[in-house]
Amino acid sequence: MPINYNEYPPNWPEIRERILKRANNKCEECGAKNHHLHPITDKWVVLTIAHLDHDHKNWDVSDDRLKALCQRCHLRYDRWRHVAKRKYGHKFDGKQQGKLF
Repeated sequence: MPINYNEYPPNWPEIRERILKRANNKCEECGAKNHHLHPITDKWVVLTIAHLDHDHKNWDVSDDRLKALCQRCHLRYDRWRHVAKRKYGHKFDGKQQGKLF
């Protein structure tokens, strides 16, 4: 699904570049280099910026809420959300499930 950059702060390109620079243009989990072949998957790497709290609509962005990740690590980090969206629908935001006890 394409990213809707209208939901991101207007200065997102600058924030993205700052996080990539902090990460030395490498995945902050596995160390895969941006725009190189991934050492595990042998696929081309384009680093993404992960919202660690999964709230891309919160424009009060601080660097400690963001991490540069390769596609593999980003998918692994978000795996539970992907599973929940498949199970509960595309608009799942983690708030639909109530506590059982």
